[in-house]
Amino acid sequence: MKKCLYCQAISRQNRAGKTKAGSQRYRCMHCGHKYTPEPKQQGYPESMRKRAMEMYVDGNNLRRIARHLKVAPQTVAYWVTDVAEALPNAPLPNEVKEAEMDEMFTFIGDKKTKSTLSLW
Repeated sequence: MKKCLYCQAISRQNRAGKTKAGSQRYRCMHCGHKYTPEPKQQGYPESMRKRAMEMYVDGNNLRRIARHLKVAPQTVAYWVTDVAEALPNAPLPNEVKEAEMDEMFTFIGDKKTKSTLSLW
């Protein structure tokens, strides 16, 4: 028989529906409290979060990770944000000694907007 978590009574414990997770709720007829003696674990397991982080580090995007793990993409985004906020700040170098630049095409002055092909 179930035991009330508040008054410790064993008798007169009536069923009082279920939680959203599906756990059975009880109501103690002595003190009137409702309780769940064996609540189900809510949320996703830590192994799923770890797998999502591994996939993210490997270069998968959030939507692909969510599709693979069968969760909402926003859930994966929250997991990534939580892990990123928990990381320590990276130390900044005191002085930059060498910089490497890629080729970049820029316009100096005005960008040509007219067609270069003349029909006249």
